[in-house]
Amino acid sequence: MLLVIVLAVVAGLYIQQGLRYLSARSQTDQQNAIAAQLARQNAKLTRQAKALNNPAAIVKAARALGMVAPGERPYVVTGLPGG
Repeated sequence: MLLVIVLAVVAGLYIQQGLRYLSARSQTDQQNAIAAQLARQNAKLTRQAKALNNPAAIVKAARALGMVAPGERPYVVTGLPGG
């Protein structure tokens, strides 16, 4: 009877350690997935930052906001049909 109790305790300890291992592995997988997602996001933002440092991209973005360059004269067209 004592042998069965000792065996049950030892088996319980092994099972407990096995569950801890699986839990740690699951957390590691989640953290790796988050790290991969952040690496992709970082690469995307790096590409965007490089694109925004391009003078042509800056001019294009400014024009989309309705800005004009120094020395240019802005014109506004009104009264168009459908507008």
